[in-house]
Amino acid sequence: MTVSRRAVLGASVAATTAVLTGCGRSPGSATPTWASPVGDAEPLASTPLASRAAPAPSAARSTKITAAAPYGARVTATLTKYLKPTSDNPKHPGYAGAVALVAQDGKAQFTTSVGHALRYGAGPVDLPAAKRVAMRTNSIFDLASLTKVYTAILTLQLVDQGKVALDAPIQRYLPDFTGAGKDKVTVAMLLAHTSALPVGAKVTGMADNTARWKSVMTTPLVSGGVPGTTFRYSSVGLMVLGRLVEKLTGKSLDKALRDNITTPLGLKDTGFQPLKWVSDRQRLVATDARTSRGLLRGTVHDDVCNILGGVAGHAGVFATAQDVAVIGQMLLNGGTYNGKRILSAATVKRMLTDVNKGKPAIDAERPGRSADHGLGVEINQPWFMGKLASPTAFGHTGFTGTSLLVVPARRQVIVLLTNRAHPNWSWSNPDTHRVAVHNAIAA
Repeated sequence: MTVSRRAVLGASVAATTAVLTGCGRSPGSATPTWASPVGDAEPLASTPLASRAAPAPSAARSTKITAAAPYGARVTATLTKYLKPTSDNPKHPGYAGAVALVAQDGKAQFTTSVGHALRYGAGPVDLPAAKRVAMRTNSIFDLASLTKVYTAILTLQLVDQGKVALDAPIQRYLPDFTGAGKDKVTVAMLLAHTSALPVGAKVTGMADNTARWKSVMTTPLVSGGVPGTTFRYSSVGLMVLGRLVEKLTGKSLDKALRDNITTPLGLKDTGFQPLKWVSDRQRLVATDARTSRGLLRGTVHDDVCNILGGVAGHAGVFATAQDVAVIGQMLLNGGTYNGKRILSAATVKRMLTDVNKGKPAIDAERPGRSADHGLGVEINQPWFMGKLASPTAFGHTGFTGTSLLVVPARRQVIVLLTNRAHPNWSWSNPDTHRVAVHNAIAA
């Protein structure tokens, strides 16, 4: 039987045997009332992403739309609409707040923020206006599964260095990746989600992280699954690749990210465990507000990553829209950004090539989806790209309501970060918002 990611995510962590990415908690019972949303549109000057400073908290807010961004008014109106219940999401707002950024030809053309970074307290309860925190364009979000893109880049750096072969079995590098049929799983299959690994791994009820990681590495393939034949989204695969990065770099994953991606690119607002490095806590965007873990703000939303200590290959990275856009621009540039080469052009080309063409896809949430996928990125997926989907468009989504979309034909990088999991991830379908925003840009 096929089990959807959303079904797994909705199960209790204590009860499920295969808890995955995203929070595995049941919906809260409180029904807050809605107050008027806060809007904030801040068009940016057409400056290179690398040189743009984040706006100060006291920066003047404006609803002006620059001539360079003709879609700006549509995007802002679309984002504002989902701050309240809508016909396609009638019971709850789509999210408490959101940030959108569009870069054109390597320059930030438009950015906007709406709503609140913090709207609800634990319970959840609707906070009084004085205690809410407005969303800012430099707010720091829990990226959830966008983390997988960073892990993929770190893995592909090892390919560039000759330390890893994409067609090699992962067991060559990680002998503890054991289980029936797993000797056939290659590095490329993990990146393309064709490994036949399940969505998640059991990490609860164990004494320490050594036992938890052993459970991850020994997670069995799905019943009847044949590696290399079928797309099945698997967070386990990226957890395994995170371990590969750690072993071959000799660094913990958070330090490998710092030394090999964020420092070279000058990304000061990207990293795991933000409570250790964010000085202005008002920039942190809240996610869950239910009582099982209380209000989450700066603590990873994904239960498995949290249990593992907040650092894993499938989830746990926090960042601003500005920093996420740099990752998209680096890939659009063929592996370089601001004079720094992160990946070789040949590796980027391979990364952004559909390696699953013609293969079936099993996805209970999106039964009409295709298997199209590169080495760490989704390709040509209308379910979140909307009218911007094309054979060369690539990107990724995150369970908390985040997404990155790169459209080479338009020379655009589009980042949409929402806190749709605040206060309760079951309140809305984030694909609805993604498609609406991308269609507004495409119109």
